[in-house]
Amino acid sequence: MSQADSATPFIQAVAEQVRIELAPLAQAIDQEGLYPGEFMRHLGALGGFGAALSAQDGGSGLTLAEQIEITTQVGRACGSTAFLVWCQSCCAWYLAHSPNAAVRGRYIRQVARGELLAGTGMSNAVKHLAGIEKILLRAQRNTDGSGYTVNGSLPWVSNVGDGHLAVVAASIEGEGYIMFAVPSTAKGFDTRGCLQFSGLEGTQTLNLRFHNVQVPNNDVLAHPNQFTEYIRRIKPGFVLGQAGMGLGITEGCLDVMRESNTSTAHVNMFLDDQEPDIAAQLALLKAQAATLARQAQEGVTPILPVLKLRAAVSELTLKAANSAVLHAGAKGYLALHPAQRRLREAVFVAIVTPALKHLRKEIHDIEQAASAAANGTQSDVALATH
Repeated sequence: MSQADSATPFIQAVAEQVRIELAPLAQAIDQEGLYPGEFMRHLGALGGFGAALSAQDGGSGLTLAEQIEITTQVGRACGSTAFLVWCQSCCAWYLAHSPNAAVRGRYIRQVARGELLAGTGMSNAVKHLAGIEKILLRAQRNTDGSGYTVNGSLPWVSNVGDGHLAVVAASIEGEGYIMFAVPSTAKGFDTRGCLQFSGLEGTQTLNLRFHNVQVPNNDVLAHPNQFTEYIRRIKPGFVLGQAGMGLGITEGCLDVMRESNTSTAHVNMFLDDQEPDIAAQLALLKAQAATLARQAQEGVTPILPVLKLRAAVSELTLKAANSAVLHAGAKGYLALHPAQRRLREAVFVAIVTPALKHLRKEIHDIEQAASAAANGTQSDVALATH
């Protein structure tokens, strides 16, 4: 029996949990900002965040491909919750690949099982490393060698709050960067609310503030001398994991299109993007994502095809959501129609870090650097994270 075959009952159990518990909440999550914490904990107990982790780490012993499929199943019902599943499973991915045993032992099993909910605040750092913005958190080494002191503020970190864990990065002048975990109870660590978003309000997205927060060595995922290689290792999984959000939302858009076609197929046939075409493109991207995910699990996938796959998922999700609204017609313009929610969720897939414009910049930079190298010329493009 192949690994994919052995995973089938597990994925089916996740899909059933989504159908029974999450799908009825989707409207409240979207319209009322309901945070689905209970569902997240139930999904964790089912193994929904640890597919790519070993049994020793509290996982299922499968691969990142199955984790993406779990996120896809969730996204078919609710894009906001699919994002939360990515946040949680991505933190588990970070911990699994940390070179520091202490932080793994302290948190990984709780995160994998959903007993400790966790948010990844790496958007700013990832954009900084791509040359897009300045890094916002600053750290200093403690003179006694016990760890670091961190200051600064970080906007828009999701799946955080009281009783949660946040995983973030900070710069150290003259040394590089650290990546670390911070519990909500840390002294000097505070959260503030954000302005209201047009969607994704149920993701518990907050601003993080650090005032002389002490980060012990046991909470450090990567010290400065480990950071560059560590980022190279985790970045493909970070990017690929998000594909499940877009793939799931696209599945949901196909559901809207099929439902609309039961009564209006005779006029929907004149729209540009038809359900069979979207479905075929989706199947192709799902297969590509699974292949790259299994390579990422082994640490052997180059980053360029990962970035291109993630960009293609954003583009298809936008196309599918737009087509779903047009298929639904006037009904699709009602505030409570699923097509309206899908449209806002799809835009989020294209703007969450790495955003579509960010992806295209990194793809351009890598290809330009490769071209320069092939021609024997110098390039000043920074490829430290590629």
